[in-house]
Amino acid sequence: MEPGSGKNIWIAAGDGDLERVRELVEQHGISSNAPDQFTYTPMHAAASYGHINILEYLISKGGDVNVTDSDGDTPLYTVESLEIARYLVDRGANVDIRNIEDISPAQHLLEDFPEISSYLESIAPTATTTTTQLNGANGAEPPSIQHASMQDSQNAASDELTSTLMASAQDILQRAEAEGRDAEPELRDLVERTVFEGVLRGYDMSEADGGGGGENQEAGDQQR
Repeated sequence: MEPGSGKNIWIAAGDGDLERVRELVEQHGISSNAPDQFTYTPMHAAASYGHINILEYLISKGGDVNVTDSDGDTPLYTVESLEIARYLVDRGANVDIRNIEDISPAQHLLEDFPEISSYLESIAPTATTTTTQLNGANGAEPPSIQHASMQDSQNAASDELTSTLMASAQDILQRAEAEGRDAEPELRDLVERTVFEGVLRGYDMSEADGGGGGENQEAGDQQR
C-alpha cells in the first residue's frame, strides 16, 4: 500500500477512485507513470477499467499515454472499450507501436475486442494490418511491394540502357571523327537498337511480374 491507509494508486486508478488517486499523487508524490511490481502503471489500470476521469487527471499530472510495461505494452493494449481507445488516440497514443513480441495494439485486441482492433487498423492500416492480411493466404508479397520492386527494376534497367547508349554514342563519334566520316547513320542505328532492346526488357519484366498469360500459363500447366 502507499503511505497512509487505503488503496494503492494502481487499485485506486482501476476502481475509478479519483479522490484517492489525487491524494496519492499530490500528497505523497506518486507518479502517474509509477510501475507496480509487475510494471503495471496507474495509466494502464485506468485505461483497462475505462475510467476517463482518472486518465484525464493522471495525464494532467504528467501521465504518459505511451508509457510501457515490461512487455512493451502501452495503456492502449489494455483497453476494453472503443471510447477509451479513441480517448487515448486523441491524446497521442501511438497505434504504430509494437511490443516485445512485435505485436501491435490492434493485433493484441483482435480476438477479444474486434471492434477496437478494427478502429485502430482503420487509422493506421500500414502499421497494424497483419502479415497474413497483407500477403494473402499464399504468403506472396502485397501488391504495393510488388509494384515498388518492379518499378525499381525498371528504373535500374532504364539507367543501364541510358549509360550504355551514351558510352556507345561517344565511341561512335570519336571513331567517326578519327576516320573523317559522318557518324549520323551509325548513331541512328544505335538509337533504334537501344529502343528495341528497351522494349524487349520491359516486356520480359512484365511477364516476370505475372502480367503475361498465354504461353507462360500453358508452360506452367504443363509443368504441373
